[in-house]
Amino acid sequence: MTPNVKGALLMMGSMAAFTVNDTLVKAAGQEVPLFQLVALRGLLATILVFALARHLGALHLRFGRHDRWLVAFRCVAELSATFFFLTALMHMPLANVTAVLQALPLTVTLGAALFFSEQIGWRRIMAIALGFAGMLLIVRPGPDGFSIYAMYALIAVICVTARDLITRRMSPEVPSMVVTLATSLTITTGAAIASVFQGWVPMTAGSGMLIASAAVFVLLGYLFSVMVMRVGEVSFVAPFRYSSLIWALGLGWAVFGDWPDRITMLGATLVVTAGLFTLFRERALQASE
Repeated sequence: MTPNVKGALLMMGSMAAFTVNDTLVKAAGQEVPLFQLVALRGLLATILVFALARHLGALHLRFGRHDRWLVAFRCVAELSATFFFLTALMHMPLANVTAVLQALPLTVTLGAALFFSEQIGWRRIMAIALGFAGMLLIVRPGPDGFSIYAMYALIAVICVTARDLITRRMSPEVPSMVVTLATSLTITTGAAIASVFQGWVPMTAGSGMLIASAAVFVLLGYLFSVMVMRVGEVSFVAPFRYSSLIWALGLGWAVFGDWPDRITMLGATLVVTAGLFTLFRERALQASE
């Protein structure tokens, strides 16, 4: 098995794990308040991440103050993204929210051009415009006006874009597991504080199993996403992130009985097509250098 094939399988595994986690969280959220759910999932995930990081010998802070600030800002961006994404997830079909997130390669490319002065040609600018048009089709206003939860999904995209741009500025000395552990601790702490004001409710054994399973799958998602960066070519592996939309369509239909309408599917197709073109165009430019 070549490194590129391994990377593609790991990327698809990561997307599958994250999407299954989203499905479990959405199912558990029908009985458990959001912040209680995130706090419990985060506690379990943090314990698992800590154990894994110790096993790998990746628990050290031997990197500079600049990187520590970047880790802190990244944690804030991830915390904000978690709140907006999960709030949207609780009120929108799984596939719709996942489709909005497929705009990330486009927003990261645009953000890198705006903030890091990276050059992008007119072809990629057109692809970004096409992707944004598709995103508008997905979150289009309904008969009662623009949904606030669709806006939350868009804000989540902005937060995740900020997270990824911050990650780009980190030096290689920062261990991935330390970043993952810091992120998990931040989300768990934030959710625990917020849950005090939202209130807790008694849980059934079924809800407990859903939350515990979500913690395992979110850990697998993080683990695979770290591993995928160490094998294969990023330009080859990156397009396989769109497999999450296939998982979201299948799980949304099987678990919740949701299936996007034609306009939403058209919007998702435009977003994915624009994202794939952007990735392939970037690969072609790197190959020509």
